[in-house]
Amino acid sequence: MIEVTALTKNFAEITAVSDLTFRVGPGEILGFLGPNGAGKSTTMRLIAGFIAPTSGTAAVCGHDVTRAPLAARRVLGYLPEGAPAWPEMTPRAFLGFIADVRGLAGAQRLQRLGGTIARLGLEPVLDQPIETLSKGFKRRVGLAQAILHDPPVLVLDEPTDGLDPNQKHEVRSLIREMAPGKTIVISTHILEEVHAVCTRAIIVAGGRLLADERPAALEARSRYHNAVTVTLADPAELGRLERALGALPAVAAVEADAGEARLTALPRPGADLYAAVTELAARERFALHEIRLEAGRLDEVFRRITTGAEGAP
Repeated sequence: MIEVTALTKNFAEITAVSDLTFRVGPGEILGFLGPNGAGKSTTMRLIAGFIAPTSGTAAVCGHDVTRAPLAARRVLGYLPEGAPAWPEMTPRAFLGFIADVRGLAGAQRLQRLGGTIARLGLEPVLDQPIETLSKGFKRRVGLAQAILHDPPVLVLDEPTDGLDPNQKHEVRSLIREMAPGKTIVISTHILEEVHAVCTRAIIVAGGRLLADERPAALEARSRYHNAVTVTLADPAELGRLERALGALPAVAAVEADAGEARLTALPRPGADLYAAVTELAARERFALHEIRLEAGRLDEVFRRITTGAEGAP
């Protein structure tokens, strides 16, 4: 559905995207991750055909975005960074204009407009100038124009930027709902977005692809994979528990957070640390407020990969 091959984009002396290659199939929700300035938005613009590559190709549903731009754009919904729109227009007028551009007419036009407006909760602001809307509503208007023509491929640049927690939940639910029949790429620097909706994640930095894995596989690269975090009911017991955990053969290291009365025990390779910690707590009569087996910490993996502390697999 999306095929990127050796894609490169230079701006004068700056290489924003360098020899990028990946494919995204039907039903996938790809999280495109990277620090600020990593080349995420430039890659999204290249796939959408907004800018031309210096070299390499990008294709959407088999249509090369440079050689067959109109065919590629017909099957693509694109939410640009910042969700730009004409500020003096109302959402009603703007979405009507987008419907005209997309060739929607008659009953289909009414159905798509009505359904999209309801999905994004735009009814209260339909007749306000877009320039007067909150950042969250502007984002929702931008998302509405991207999905209005029900495209098979969506490229969304920071889709939940500016939304409150409830709105983020609604947009993520909408993305998951649409996923079975679409290919979706989400550019983001918000790691919780990966946990919430993505089936796969690409990490880029300096315009280069550094990792391409399922979220669970990335978490498994964390030093906290299969670590056990415990929170004590009695903070005075923190020192005793830290010494007891450090003495376990399965424990490689112990990290303490005295302010939260919390300890994290990191396992030795292949060790079943959870069983050892629960047995210790029961035997030594530690009163635990919480005990949790960790899958891994994506933020830690992200930092190591993007800062060069860990190379690409």
